[in-house]
Amino acid sequence: MKEIRHLHLDNTQTPDLIFPSVMKISLLTRENTGLIIVDAQERLMQVMGNPDRVSDRIVKLLHLARMFYLPVILTEQNPKLLGPTIPAVKEALPRYQPIEKLDFDCCNVELFNTRLEEKTLRNIILTGVEAHICIFQTCISLMQRGYTVHVPHHAVDSRTADNREIGLSLMREAGAVVTSAETIIFQVLKRAGTMEFKEMLKIVK
Repeated sequence: MKEIRHLHLDNTQTPDLIFPSVMKISLLTRENTGLIIVDAQERLMQVMGNPDRVSDRIVKLLHLARMFYLPVILTEQNPKLLGPTIPAVKEALPRYQPIEKLDFDCCNVELFNTRLEEKTLRNIILTGVEAHICIFQTCISLMQRGYTVHVPHHAVDSRTADNREIGLSLMREAGAVVTSAETIIFQVLKRAGTMEFKEMLKIVK
């Protein structure tokens, strides 16, 4: 801050020219944003702290994805043991094409990487469970690859509140954008009065 004040007072450089170079958060755009849903499965969701809230936020984001043709990638952790994706999420999907996995980090799964690399994405909206395990590990790996990861805090969960908070805290500390589903929705919408705005307003309410 001392350096910024000094430059401003000396009129050698204005704050407008300084802040963009240090800004870590940029607004989402529909052209380069995708949605990832991690392991929102029947037996897993049953033991989460707030499964209904997580499901609600994921479904709202799926409506946004469908409206603006945002790519969607869905994973399932050992579905033979943990069951399929919950019906509410499955019904809102454009297509049900789950990537089955045993790894906690989605980026260790070849099919996941193939689908991800097929898209021209810069921003990832990362949702699902559990916040301190699969979400955290996947988030870090995505960031290491250069993606900006947005984590809507009510669209992720863990079995305990403490572990959820730890996962969110670690991701924030690593540089992820811990946000909300509604913040994401209105960034992509950009303006009121459009047909998309009116449709999403019904869903957000």
